[in-house]
Amino acid sequence: MSDWSTRNLEELCVRITVGHVGSMAHEYVESGVPFLRSQNIKRGHLDLSSVKYINKDFHHRLAKSQLQPGDLAIVRTGEPGATALIPDDLGPANCSDIVIARPGPDIVGRYLCYAINATAQQFIDAHTVGAVQQHFNVASAKRLTVAVPPIAIQEAIASLLGALDDKIAVNDRIAATAEELCLAQFSDQTGAAMTPVAELCHVERKQIDPRELGKNSVLHFSIPSFDAGCMPEVADPREIKSLKFEVPPSAILVSKLNPGTPRVWHVRHDGEVPAMASTEFLILLPIEGVGTAELWAVLSQPEFMASIAAKVTGTSNSHQRVKPAEIMSAEIADPRQFGQLRLMAEALLQRVIAARQEASTLRALRDTLLPELMSGRLRVKEAEKVVEDAV
Repeated sequence: MSDWSTRNLEELCVRITVGHVGSMAHEYVESGVPFLRSQNIKRGHLDLSSVKYINKDFHHRLAKSQLQPGDLAIVRTGEPGATALIPDDLGPANCSDIVIARPGPDIVGRYLCYAINATAQQFIDAHTVGAVQQHFNVASAKRLTVAVPPIAIQEAIASLLGALDDKIAVNDRIAATAEELCLAQFSDQTGAAMTPVAELCHVERKQIDPRELGKNSVLHFSIPSFDAGCMPEVADPREIKSLKFEVPPSAILVSKLNPGTPRVWHVRHDGEVPAMASTEFLILLPIEGVGTAELWAVLSQPEFMASIAAKVTGTSNSHQRVKPAEIMSAEIADPRQFGQLRLMAEALLQRVIAARQEASTLRALRDTLLPELMSGRLRVKEAEKVVEDAV
């Protein structure tokens, strides 16, 4: 590591600025130029599931916040410091309230993205302002320091970690496509027989105290873990401070919280590790003759989710809930009338589970290698051997 240096972001980048700051709601359009916000920036990748759009004229007027391929987008508020590289295929794009850093000739952009995500968190924590809502400003970003090896090592590290991220992205696309196909098969419900949810499943309400299990780890199905990719968190039960619902090896979880954001989770686990879910979920077990895959497919239809979202209680947009009785009395298409589609649903959701499990394994491997490579404790050749043995 004698040939590694430590440099700050201002030295490494030819441009550091901030995206547009100001009211935007009246400028959004149905389609057009992607307009990225903090929630679209994840550590190492973009999440465009909730992206907004602006028209081309407004995009051209916001020249300062225009994004170019190879730029780094760094979150200021929410998850300060989370960084993603703007890909070549995104096309024209703009952004709001995000630090924009354009790498110079002495740094490989993808390496710098990994370096910020892996090694800068302590610096970021020390330089955020605001006791309630953390905020990472441009001045702090310019002073952020990272370890900089020779270009050849930067490229090798970026290539190795990038290959893992590319495989993760492929698995994520496979899972998303298989889910979409499954939903599409059950979407045409013209003339379908309808029945209350309660006629197809029952609610499992067994509660457990994680701290009394005497286990070193548990599977925790929470709303944040659903939002992060529908994989449970492997958690230390001593860190979970409240009662949870026990989750059987095969079940459907439906969120009671903020049903305007649909969260219907098809759960499968081997039962070897205790599994539990937030009490914000309703745990549904299908009756005999109904499979979890087909039940998931009919519960996830937009019409059903809209019907329960219309029955929420609570005045706060962030804490609206629907009562379990409202969910159980709502009507859905009886999946038993769909014949062979039921077998297709099972096959597709098995593919979803396999793809997500592989992506989760690859993420864990990447996150293990990342700090070791960035610190120089692990050489690229050694890391390549670890990857070969694991995948």
